[in-house]
Amino acid sequence: MSTNGPITRDHIEERFRSIQTEIEGVETETRSYATIAVAAVAVTVVVLVFALGSRRGRKRRTFVEIRRV
Repeated sequence: MSTNGPITRDHIEERFRSIQTEIEGVETETRSYATIAVAAVAVTVVVLVFALGSRRGRKRRTFVEIRRV
């Protein structure tokens, strides 16, 4: 854009629209990365809780032996 003449309201509005379009693109991209990151963290937490719970269950499991008399 050339500024050879006076800056008009149309110039300012055009520039704001272009900035807004760029920001909306970045916002959409950032949201998708954030969603992926949250999902990855949630899956990791669930897997860790499951692994630690099953390990604890193996350590504390009671072994009952039944014998016939």
